[in-house]
Amino acid sequence: MADYLQILKHYWGYDSFRGVQQDIIESVGQGRDTLGLMPTGGGKSVTFQVPALAMEGVCIVITPLVALMKDQVQNLRSRHIRAAAIYSGMQNDDILQTLENAIFGGVKFLYVSPERLSSELFRVKLRHMNICFICVDEAHCISQWGYDFRPSYLTISDIRHDLPDVPILALTATATPEVVDDIQHRLLFKEKNVFRMSFERKNLAYVVRYNSNKEALIIHILNNVGGSAIVYARSRKRVQELSDMLNAAHLNATYFHAGLDNAEKDKRQQLWQDNHIRVMVATNAFGMGIDKPDVRLVIHADSPSSVEAYFQEAGRAGRDGKKAFAVLIFDMGDTHKLHKRISDAFPEKDYIRRVYDSLAYFYQVGVGSGYQATFELPIDKFCKTYGLSRILTVSSLQILDRAGYIGFAAEQDSQARVLFLLERDELYRLRGNSENEDSVITALLRNYSGLFCDYVYIDEAFIAQETGLTQPVVYNTLKLLSQKHIVSFIPQKTTPYVRFLQRREDSQYLQFPPAVYDDLKRRMADHIEAMIAYATTDNVCRSRQLLAYFGESRSHDCGHCDVCIDRKKKERDDEAEQKILQMLGDHQQHHVRELYDLGVDVDRVLAVLDSMLKERVVINEDNVIYLA
Repeated sequence: MADYLQILKHYWGYDSFRGVQQDIIESVGQGRDTLGLMPTGGGKSVTFQVPALAMEGVCIVITPLVALMKDQVQNLRSRHIRAAAIYSGMQNDDILQTLENAIFGGVKFLYVSPERLSSELFRVKLRHMNICFICVDEAHCISQWGYDFRPSYLTISDIRHDLPDVPILALTATATPEVVDDIQHRLLFKEKNVFRMSFERKNLAYVVRYNSNKEALIIHILNNVGGSAIVYARSRKRVQELSDMLNAAHLNATYFHAGLDNAEKDKRQQLWQDNHIRVMVATNAFGMGIDKPDVRLVIHADSPSSVEAYFQEAGRAGRDGKKAFAVLIFDMGDTHKLHKRISDAFPEKDYIRRVYDSLAYFYQVGVGSGYQATFELPIDKFCKTYGLSRILTVSSLQILDRAGYIGFAAEQDSQARVLFLLERDELYRLRGNSENEDSVITALLRNYSGLFCDYVYIDEAFIAQETGLTQPVVYNTLKLLSQKHIVSFIPQKTTPYVRFLQRREDSQYLQFPPAVYDDLKRRMADHIEAMIAYATTDNVCRSRQLLAYFGESRSHDCGHCDVCIDRKKKERDDEAEQKILQMLGDHQQHHVRELYDLGVDVDRVLAVLDSMLKERVVINEDNVIYLA
């Protein structure tokens, strides 16, 4: 244990581990398959980074989020730990070089997306690596019973067959008991081995407010609870509207969604992180991997589709252990909206067939042809051409993807590209560039070849690291160099792609097995009903409800959720009413001043008295009260 503590102290500056961190680390260090359940902010990364640094070989980290991948690689490199990532958009030469570095000991942590595991190149290179263990982050994605199932995660078990003696560490912040069992089953655990950290957040008050005027209530809450805040909403349009509304109400806000370019995302996130912006209004694209401990308030203007998603997003408040609030604003219209999400996510099968046929017409792919053909898909144009709903079309494409007919990347990053417009000699004779411009030019020349012949894919985050600049500054510098006609810069963009994985079928023969349609639709309906039950159950402690959902029983109420507060208020009201009735029980007349001597909070007594007067339980004549 001494080595682990020494590593923790050396790289992270902590003197001791938290919760089940030590148990997980020791289990992995012993070569055992291990599942760690830790709430958001519980310190998951330490549980694989520390044991890997104590072991020989490379640690393979499988994670679904490219942004999180890049962030963690940058964080590790800043601590002088060798880390690299492989993700979509990288050039083959760069991928090959990274894999070779991992084989020859130049990489300690290799981050990969689950989709990468099916690559034959990756699988071949993997067999030549000295791997200490494999870490699967967001492990609930492997379970069809989980709220965020991703078919690509199922390929993880394949590499276990290639590397039978390499242990696996699975980590997640959200898993019900059945998902816990399913994760271990699908990852081929040699034996069940789970370490749980309580999901209880004693400093976090969960609140549900029933109100149809959500905008006014959001302003009221933000004006009454200080500190950094996140407001979650369902759509990109809605987050922009809410942000504009908050700024109009003199509440400093910005918005965040997947449609923003990476430089703009980084800029807004940094402004919020540094407290220059108080309120981040966002879709669920925001938050994963964000390490801001002093968030005092998370408001959900729209309900998530599952308790798991709500718990994870709400859990971004109060990670510093100080008092914080998670508020869900709900009205009865939300019940209908939640139910509609099921039909939006699972269109009728004939509609899916129509989308499939329309794809073939759009790209002129005949029956029996199109195998492995890949196309960029302008979704809005496609939907308009064939009179399709955008929401139902995206859902149909995702189902066709799960069924294996097409590959659909809804938001595949097209990496940034640069081409030098000047010859190398002209470049060296340039005068008048800013220091930032010279730094970026130097970093490009040192790290990329072929820049004078053709467009070369670049990684803005890597350039930022090489120059010591922030990523938004690198982006703006490249734009300036482009305006000066020194380089041609094509910024990173997000574009959907479709790939025909099979020869085009006659749509009447398309099959949608239960595992890709009926089972998932039923599971989504279960998640929706559980979320509605949480929002509408007002007689059970909120924290109790959430913990019970994740299979954790507790014998006490939290004492500070809206249910507990209302119960305490009712108990105080009942006590005040009993005291008043006892005083008037002699059927005599009493002056109102006598209420001050009942030993109960005076404001509470007066409020209860007012209620009793309205209900004609008590009569008040010139400040003299008696039973009616």
